[in-house]
Amino acid sequence: MKGAADPLHISRFLQLYDEDAARKGITLSIGFDFHRYVSITRTTPTKGRTYPNFRPDRSIIKSGEGFWMMGVDKHNEAAVLQAVRLYDLSRSNFAEHLESLKAFYADPAKHVHPHDVCTCMSPSARKMTGKIAYHGDVWVRKDYRRKGIPRILAGIAFGLSFAMWNPDFVCALVARWLVDKGVVTQYGYSHYEEGGSILRLVDEDILDEDWLIWLTAEELKSRVDRHNRTELILSS
Repeated sequence: MKGAADPLHISRFLQLYDEDAARKGITLSIGFDFHRYVSITRTTPTKGRTYPNFRPDRSIIKSGEGFWMMGVDKHNEAAVLQAVRLYDLSRSNFAEHLESLKAFYADPAKHVHPHDVCTCMSPSARKMTGKIAYHGDVWVRKDYRRKGIPRILAGIAFGLSFAMWNPDFVCALVARWLVDKGVVTQYGYSHYEEGGSILRLVDEDILDEDWLIWLTAEELKSRVDRHNRTELILSS
C-alpha cells in the first residue's frame, strides 16, 4: 500500500532543489495553464516543438492533472523548461496507452496520420497501470548544461508529482544517449529499459526510438522521505 504524502517532507524536499537552482542563477516558477506553456515554448530559441501530449490543441490536460516548470536567468530569459502530466491507466497500461496513440492525442481518430505508429517493446511498460506521472519536454539552454540541472528538474518533478497525485509510477521516455552518458542517473530514476517507444508521428515530424525510465510509488516516496540537505549537497 502506498503511504500518504507528508506535506512537510515535500516542502523541504522542494526547497532544497529551489535553493540549488538559485545558487546556479536560476529562478524557478511553476504553472498549470498549458496554453501559457506552449506560448512560452514556441518563442524559446533553440527549443524544439513541444510534443502533442503537452499541447492542448492535441491533448487535453484537465485542471489538477498536469504542471510545468520554467527557470529563468538574471535577465528573465528562459533557461530551463519541463512538463509533467498524469495518465489514469486504471483500466489499461502504459504500453497500450502509447501504442493506441492516446498518450499523444486526446482523439487519435481526429488527429492521427495514416502512417503514424508507436510500438512499445518494454515488458515493464505493460505492467505499469494505475496513476502514471509522465515527465517530459525537458529543455536546458546550452550555457546551463553540465551544471547538475537534470537533478534539479527531476527533483521538482518527483516532489510535485508525489504531492499532487501520489502516483503508482513516475516515468519518462528518453533517447539512448541519455542512458549511455549517465544523464538518467543524474535524474535519479532507478530503472531503465530498452524499447520504451518506437514512435513515428508524420504531421509532427517526429521519429523517435526511446528507452523507458521509471520509479515505483514506493521508490518515489522513499526519495522524498529520506532526502535531506546533506544528501543534496554531497550529491551535487
